[in-house]
Amino acid sequence: MNTAVAETNSLKNHPVVSKDQWLAQRKALLAREKELTHLRDEIARERRALPWTRVAKHYTFDTAEGPRQLADLFEGRRQLVVQHFMLGPEWEQGCPSCSYMADHIAGMKVHLEHRDVTMLVVSRAPLAEIERFRQRMGWQFKWVSAYDSDFNYDFGVSFKPQEWAEGKGEVYYNYSVRPFPAQEAPGVSVFYRDDAGEVFHTYSTYERGVEVMMGTYNLLDLVPKGRDEHNPVYSMDWVRHHDRYEPAPATAKAASGSCCHGGD
Repeated sequence: MNTAVAETNSLKNHPVVSKDQWLAQRKALLAREKELTHLRDEIARERRALPWTRVAKHYTFDTAEGPRQLADLFEGRRQLVVQHFMLGPEWEQGCPSCSYMADHIAGMKVHLEHRDVTMLVVSRAPLAEIERFRQRMGWQFKWVSAYDSDFNYDFGVSFKPQEWAEGKGEVYYNYSVRPFPAQEAPGVSVFYRDDAGEVFHTYSTYERGVEVMMGTYNLLDLVPKGRDEHNPVYSMDWVRHHDRYEPAPATAKAASGSCCHGGD
């Protein structure tokens, strides 16, 4: 029996109990949820306590306002969050999973800016290719090109063809050498700019770490069917560009497809 069938049967035969029994089990789960909340807070403190590294290399990005250095991208704020978006040169369109991440930016942007955080998206595709896709998707956030820069390579989200060929698809990604199915990879990086204008790299996360941007997942984790993902290799095979979903009937099933997301 495959996973999808097993979960369907589980929903059909799900236990139904009295209100008192439900409340007892809900309280037990609440205790576990509080453990998770406290652990998440503890890890967040450890994350903020990590040492920083000074960004000594000069990176130039192509933007709608012209060439800009990394320090310019902060737009006067002290903190910068970068989504490394999988859109390589001459790609027809951006990665569906990275697009799913980017769909969440609009609602966060104003709140982040009022907490001294600038958020933007960086890809290795030339700016004209980025702009074509951004306009198709209707996004208003800032998106810059690292096409003529080592930025993507240095922060572990792009892999040079020679490196790719010599490793036969194995590259250094998420802090270890491992197979990766594309020459572009997803990630989120964080930087800090001090009063002297120096920039420091404070944090980067990859693979499932990028779920930090995927607020939709938090809600899916609450509902009975959960994420409804069954592909053992690519867990986000249901995700589409938001302009490519078919109308969803009430009994819609997850569609098969390809995506970049997987791992831990």
